[in-house]
Amino acid sequence: MLTSENNQTEIMRRESDYQPPRSLSHWLIGRPLSTADAPHQTIGKAIGLAVFASDALSSTAYATQEIMVILAVAGTMAFGYIFPISLAIVALMVIVTISYEQTIHAYPGGGGAYIVARDNLGETPAQVAGAALLTDYILTVAVSVSAGVAQITSAYPELFPYRVWISVGAVFLIMLINLRGVKESGIAFSVPTYFFIVMLFVTVGIGLIRHFTGTLGVVIDPPHLEFESVVSAITPFLLLHAFSSGTAALTGIEAISNGITAFKEPRSRNAGITLIWMAVILATLFLSISFLASHIGAVPSESETVISQLGRTIFGGRGIPYLLVISATTVILIMAANTAFADFPRLSALAAQDGFLPRQLTFRGSRLVYSNGIITLSIIASILIIIFKASVTLLIPLYAIGVFLSFTLSQTGMARRWWKIGHLKQGQEIIEPGSTLKYESGWKYKMLINGFGALCTAIVMIIFAVTKFREGAWIVLIIIPLLVKIFFTIHYHYKDLASHLSLDKFRGLPARQTRHRVILPVSGIHQGALEALRYAKLLSEDVTAVHVSLDPAETEKVQKKWKTWGEGTRLVILDSHFRLFIEPLLEYIEDIVESSQPNETITIVVPQFMPSKRWHYALHMRTADVLRQELLSKHGVVVTDVPYHVYKESKQ
Repeated sequence: MLTSENNQTEIMRRESDYQPPRSLSHWLIGRPLSTADAPHQTIGKAIGLAVFASDALSSTAYATQEIMVILAVAGTMAFGYIFPISLAIVALMVIVTISYEQTIHAYPGGGGAYIVARDNLGETPAQVAGAALLTDYILTVAVSVSAGVAQITSAYPELFPYRVWISVGAVFLIMLINLRGVKESGIAFSVPTYFFIVMLFVTVGIGLIRHFTGTLGVVIDPPHLEFESVVSAITPFLLLHAFSSGTAALTGIEAISNGITAFKEPRSRNAGITLIWMAVILATLFLSISFLASHIGAVPSESETVISQLGRTIFGGRGIPYLLVISATTVILIMAANTAFADFPRLSALAAQDGFLPRQLTFRGSRLVYSNGIITLSIIASILIIIFKASVTLLIPLYAIGVFLSFTLSQTGMARRWWKIGHLKQGQEIIEPGSTLKYESGWKYKMLINGFGALCTAIVMIIFAVTKFREGAWIVLIIIPLLVKIFFTIHYHYKDLASHLSLDKFRGLPARQTRHRVILPVSGIHQGALEALRYAKLLSEDVTAVHVSLDPAETEKVQKKWKTWGEGTRLVILDSHFRLFIEPLLEYIEDIVESSQPNETITIVVPQFMPSKRWHYALHMRTADVLRQELLSKHGVVVTDVPYHVYKESKQ
């Protein structure tokens, strides 16, 4: 039982004056920030647009092309449907934007679909939303960077064979920038984001003026149409297929709702305004590009993008204005991955705090960002780029299912939240992990908005799954359930561990052990072994040294030296006929453990030789490391290292 002595426990607190020394990482990602600097790392609306909207805005560079890729199988006549399909996509964009604007104000702590689903639909839908969003963020990096590099290879075709490694290099460059912190990465990305917005508005503005004045013309020397006409009629299925491809324009809309905590106060208001800005810019550019592409005779191609064809047609060649448009598009597409780098670490940290991902993802690095999440995202996205050879067309089918699944779960959760609010009494309040519920008079109207949004995004998700199934969407339909299974496996492990470590039903430790046995493995008799022997005898008088005999001559030397230096401690020699060291020793220890008393402690003291230079480790067997790893798995055994440091080596 616990004693009253615990009530007399003195607790002291002191501040550490330690400051990390300068290192290479400081040059790469900046000096470490203290926890007190966190409030100063928040961002305003202008930088927030650059950080969280770059993904959505950059999709204007390839969404129209993805519509054209599908319509191309019916011939160029089908390109007349580009603009009507784009209008339908923008209508869906408006619905989703209004729905997420409500989410931002309802959940000022951020978390988006994951938190909304967790609080209103349960753990399983929350993990499905989390898996969908994490998959989406990984694909955002792969697709955005691949699309950006495609712009480069459009302007400089000789770089096409190197597109994969250029893409991987770009991913790791963005990783380094993000490791510098939210504020610094936001400032770095704001310039290319606004440069892209200005250049694209100038381009489509001039293009529309030239179109309506009759001076625009068509694409000169368009790339060869890579898709042979395989259908004779334009079918509803084909139009739905093109619509589902174009919905890539909606990816990234949810990003702001996931990263509300990055904004300055008032967070919800600043995040909501930024969301509206983003939606207006996105809709305007997307509709303008789709309208112009259908009138200049642009052709979807891996060798030259639609933006490239649009730029050289509007500006009359590959002059400086064209190169500025291509440069702006390239940079924004590559930097669009920053949205995922801003949200993936936050979402994975939330899931890790709930015990569904490794706890390491909750760690904030020296610059107050979730460093492990940023690095994890970089590695997985780079692997995808290599596997799919940096092809946007191959990656897109994997892309939007997760987005619309998270849209659907988020809006369904919000609709249920308004339903719960509507059934509260005036003055009644319910505190949930992600928000506080209070009665609101307009709950029916808000529930209708979110419910309609959920219905629309669910329909689009089904259309996408059906039309893109053979192109690779089936992979995502397997990956998401697999990820959910992994999440719950991790969660059950943490719950099981917590139940074993819990103090809730703990009655205190048993009485002190009456016997303490110490075993000291020795491979040879030297100063390090004698240092370990001295420590072992401090623990107990019952010390047994153990030597595994591999060589009779060496064993004879050990026995002679032990008689001189062993201070009367018993030595057990284990003859190993097959020249094995670890296995005979483990067998001996197991015999000791099996014959031990219930109140007996067994400690293995392992001498550890520590060379003066790191590279010297390669010159030694490091048997102690192997032995320690094996012994740590033995129940009822305590392992203690006794390092012997060699500070200065003798000169020859």
